[in-house]
Amino acid sequence: MSETRIDPTGGATARPPGNLSGEAAAVTVGPRRAAVQRPTAPATRPGMLRVGAGRIAHETKGYFRSPDAVFFTFLFPLIMLGIFTAAFSASGEISAGPGSESISVGAYYLPGMLAAGMLLSGVQNLAVDIATEKGDGTLKRLGGTPLSPVSYFLGKIGHVFVTGVLQAALLLLAAATVFQIALPTEPEAWLTFAWVFVLGVATSALLGIALSAVPRSGKSATAVVIPIVLVLQFISGVYIQFSQLPDWMQNIASIFPLKWMAQGMRAAFLPDDFKVMEQNESWDLGSVAIALLAWLVIGLVVSRLTFRWIRRDACGRP
Repeated sequence: MSETRIDPTGGATARPPGNLSGEAAAVTVGPRRAAVQRPTAPATRPGMLRVGAGRIAHETKGYFRSPDAVFFTFLFPLIMLGIFTAAFSASGEISAGPGSESISVGAYYLPGMLAAGMLLSGVQNLAVDIATEKGDGTLKRLGGTPLSPVSYFLGKIGHVFVTGVLQAALLLLAAATVFQIALPTEPEAWLTFAWVFVLGVATSALLGIALSAVPRSGKSATAVVIPIVLVLQFISGVYIQFSQLPDWMQNIASIFPLKWMAQGMRAAFLPDDFKVMEQNESWDLGSVAIALLAWLVIGLVVSRLTFRWIRRDACGRP
């Protein structure tokens, strides 16, 4: 008779009688249980919006870890507001003319500093930052990853909005508590502030991305960008009362977006009497919106045409 033993795989084997080594193989009489391999689901890559949100956090952390960026873009408007308030308060309050309401020096310069903060956070910060990333090879390395330009731009623009909101909140808090500046109480004024701020920050961010293509290297980015930003602040009514500038300089300033951002902020924070000090003796908020939208489109188009992960001259193309 044959011997039967249990196979550990689940079947039974029959072995012929006798001591037959190597001559008779064990015959499987029971079925073996086949191993079943379950198909694995393909790994899903996160969407562009999710990656962009992660980039916002990454960019913001890196920004606040850079002391020079924090000082020259985030804290600079607050420092300048303190300097102007301390330096010119002794000369008395500012009024638009005889019989009009008077305000303190700090209250007059607050709108201009808010506008300058938007420009610094968007144009100066992004133009220098992206040009530096091109120069040190960061963009080239990112270009070799699955990161899309859309996610990259979302991270940059979102970072500008985060820092811009924090900067404006800090300015307004310091204005109300440290410099004793009376802030508006009318909802219409805050609504004006909100849309001018959002439109101004978005425009500044896109123009910063576009301007980043101008510097030939990361080392020259600061030397190229900061003079442009500084000149715009002087001719756009940030550091000097716009009505005191010559007409030809006011006309030049009207070409660029900072003048319109500052005018929109003055419309939100200054008494209505001060509109006579504007170029057309009116807040002209319709023109503010049109000018900022036009520059937003220009920044978007130029950014789309000029942005590359690496420079043309770095990859040998003409």
